[in-house]
Amino acid sequence: MDCSYGDCTMILHEAIFKLNPTIVTIVGDIAYDKDNNEVQYDLDAAKAELDRFNAEQETAKQTAEAKLAKLGLTVEDLKALLG
Repeated sequence: MDCSYGDCTMILHEAIFKLNPTIVTIVGDIAYDKDNNEVQYDLDAAKAELDRFNAEQETAKQTAEAKLAKLGLTVEDLKALLG
């Protein structure tokens, strides 16, 4: 997951892995454990986790941008400073 400059997104598979620690592989929409046994998962719960994560990241991004604005800077200014 790339979180540079506040750009942090979670893909659905990451949400499935987070909610189901026994899952080690996903092929298409079928999940497998370490022994290659098929594992059932709750797709709606994974989508909700994805939505929750993305909402948290958006809030963090807005907070960071507000702090930069108080300093008279923009995200572009920060990117230019950091290279």
